[in-house]
Amino acid sequence: MAGSRFLYDSFDAASARIEANERVLQERWSALERRLLQIDAALERLEKRIWLGVCGVAAFLLAQGAETLLRAALP
Repeated sequence: MAGSRFLYDSFDAASARIEANERVLQERWSALERRLLQIDAALERLEKRIWLGVCGVAAFLLAQGAETLLRAALP
């Protein structure tokens, strides 16, 4: 046979559309997973900062309490 095979092969547009949509969906899913990992990392950093602040306030209050006790014990 002479000529292009595309003249004789049937083209399944529905199948091609489904495959394209599946590729787009896979890329969107990958982007979503990547963004969720970034959000998770940001939340972990925020949690560390919050705990650092909480421990700092607790240390300050304990130091103030110890100072008060020492001043009361020494006339």
